Amino acid sequence: MAPSAPDEAGRAIEEVLLGGRRVRTRQDIAERAGVAPERTVEIWHALGFPEVDDDARAFTDADAEALRAGERLIAAGLITEASETLMARALGHHLSRLAEWQVHTLWVWMNRDAGAPPGAAALAEHAAALLPEMELLQRHVWRRHLAAYAERMLVDAEEAARAGNPPRPAEGKGGTEPSREAAGVRERAVGFTDMVGYTRLTRGLDNAELVRVLDRFESLTGDTVAEGGGQVVKTIGDEVLFVCDTAGAAADIALELTARAEAEQGLPQVRSGLAHGAVLSRFGDVYGATVNVAARLTAVARPGTVLVDTAFAGELAGAAAYTLRALRPVSVRGYSRLRPVLLRAARQRAGGRAA
Repeated sequence: MAPSAPDEAGRAIEEVLLGGRRVRTRQDIAERAGVAPERTVEIWHALGFPEVDDDARAFTDADAEALRAGERLIAAGLITEASETLMARALGHHLSRLAEWQVHTLWVWMNRDAGAPPGAAALAEHAAALLPEMELLQRHVWRRHLAAYAERMLVDAEEAARAGNPPRPAEGKGGTEPSREAAGVRERAVGFTDMVGYTRLTRGLDNAELVRVLDRFESLTGDTVAEGGGQVVKTIGDEVLFVCDTAGAAADIALELTARAEAEQGLPQVRSGLAHGAVLSRFGDVYGATVNVAARLTAVARPGTVLVDTAFAGELAGAAAYTLRALRPVSVRGYSRLRPVLLRAARQRAGGRAA
C-alpha cells in the first residue's frame, strides 16, 4: 500500500526533516545502495515502518545513503547482516519514541496561545530553526554515553587482565567459543521498583495530574539511580528497571528510592525486587533468569520494602550497612519455591534517611 501523497506544506516539512523529497522507489534505493530489494524491505520493517508498494516513490537519497552506511559496517566486519537488522529494530524502537515526544512537544509549544492551530508551514519553519539544536544536543548526549561505556569497558578489561582472566577471542576466530562477555553476558545486579496501588490511583486522577505523578516518579527514579552509579534500562508506566555492576550499589539505590518515595508528597509508596547473576545485555535491554527473578520479587514485595534473592543476599553477606532476613519460600510464575530475603538498612544517616 502506497502512503498518501503529501500536500505542498507536507512536502516542505519532508524537505526539512528528510533532507529532500520522496522521489525514489524501493528498486532505486536498492540499486544505489548495492543491496537486494528484499533486503531493503527487511530493514524498513525493522525500523518500524509499514509496507509500501514497490513502485511507490516513498524514499529519499538519504535512505539510500543510510543503507550504504550499513553495508560499509558489514564490509568492515563490525556487524553482520543479521545484527544490522537487530540494530535497525533497536534504533527504530527507541528513536520513534523520542521523535513522537519531540513532535508532540513542538506542537504543544506552537499551540500555547489561544487561536487557530498553526499550519504545516509554521511547523516546517519552526522545525527548520530547531532541528540543528536538537541534533546537536542528541549527538552530544550520545557521544557522552559512548565515552562512559568505553571507559567502563576499558576498566573491566584492565581488572580482568590483573585477575589473570583476559577476554577470549570471539567465535569464528580460530574456532574459539565466545566468552560470556563477548556474548553480552555479565554478572550484574538487576532491580525493579514500582509504585504501589498505581491502578487505583489513576482512577482518581485527571490526565494532567497523572502526568505530574509519572513525571515525578521518572525524575525521582532516574536521579536516584544515576546518583547511585546505576543505569535505568527502561521505565514502563509505574515501574522502573535498572542495573548496577554491584549488589551493594543496587541495594543502596533501592533503599534510597524507598525513603525518597515515602518523603514525597503525592507519590505512592514503592516496592523493589533485586536479583544478582548472569544478565544478557542486548540492544539496550536486559534478559535472563536474573531479570525474571527480580520482577517476581517485586510483585510479592509489600509496600515500602525491598526483597532480594539468595544470590543477591550472598553478595551482601558480611556488609555492616544492611540487615538480611530470609522469608518463607513463595510460589510465583516460573518458580515454585522462590526464596525471598528482606533487605533493610542497618543504620540511619543524619536526618533519618536510610543508608
